[in-house]
Amino acid sequence: MRHNGSGNNRERRSWQAAAASRMVVRAMKLALWQTVGYPADVAANLAALQSTAQAAATAGAELLLCPECWLCGYNIGAAVATLAESFDGASARRIAAIARQNHIAIAYGYAERDLSGGHVYNSVQVIGADGAAIAHYRKTHLFGVDERAAYCPGIQFEPPFSFGVFRIGLLICYDVEYPEAVRSLALMGADVILIPTALTDEYAAVTDFLVPARSIENQVYLAYCNHAGVENGMRFLGGSRLTGMDGKALAAAGAGEALIIGEISKHDQEAAARIYPYRCDRRPELYGRLSRSSDGHSA
Repeated sequence: MRHNGSGNNRERRSWQAAAASRMVVRAMKLALWQTVGYPADVAANLAALQSTAQAAATAGAELLLCPECWLCGYNIGAAVATLAESFDGASARRIAAIARQNHIAIAYGYAERDLSGGHVYNSVQVIGADGAAIAHYRKTHLFGVDERAAYCPGIQFEPPFSFGVFRIGLLICYDVEYPEAVRSLALMGADVILIPTALTDEYAAVTDFLVPARSIENQVYLAYCNHAGVENGMRFLGGSRLTGMDGKALAAAGAGEALIIGEISKHDQEAAARIYPYRCDRRPELYGRLSRSSDGHSA
């Protein structure tokens, strides 16, 4: 009896397809949009988002991250109060339509007006590829007198949300410079942290040293997305990057406009954890002082 092995071939192809599927599920591409933008011109920023989302999706990205206060601009003075929008306002609906049209999730920084109390927050919202809002965060560490004059601080870190096999957390700019902030999200199970930012060029140490260190010490990917160029006299550093668990950039921008794309992988994260076992070697019983203020009282 002759046997051509077709059954074995089918079984082998089925196994290979299943293996390929598992590989795809365990990795994904993130896009970071470093842009000059259009200060105080929401309509122009939304129009630019349409083409950028299309480019990112065409390149295979599943999520696009925009900078801090991208929607209305960062250094726009008193105009923040006029341009602040609710989380479900007209711009959110337009961004949801762009996400659906391009089959890509979008995380964007904006000035949020809380309709229940009228307060304005420096916020980030994530809208899924189906157009549904899936996560939201209000900046907890406000930087400088201008931010504190324009915004109210958020009062909590938000639990990471599920996105495929990844758990994604949210911070904004100055937050990442506090090790407790990133560690808090890591302890809540974050694999990835999205950080829209508005970093000016005198703070290069943040991108050069702090962001890589936060990835290493917490074993998380950090997507740090900055503005480019000059906005009403404020010069931004650029330098957006996606860092891996060894602190090295998986994708990085220079000073100018850029759309950068990097891939994150559960396999790489698990491999790195064996080299840098910080999470499993922690000794929380020693760290009680971290929750106390400098005068010794509970913070």
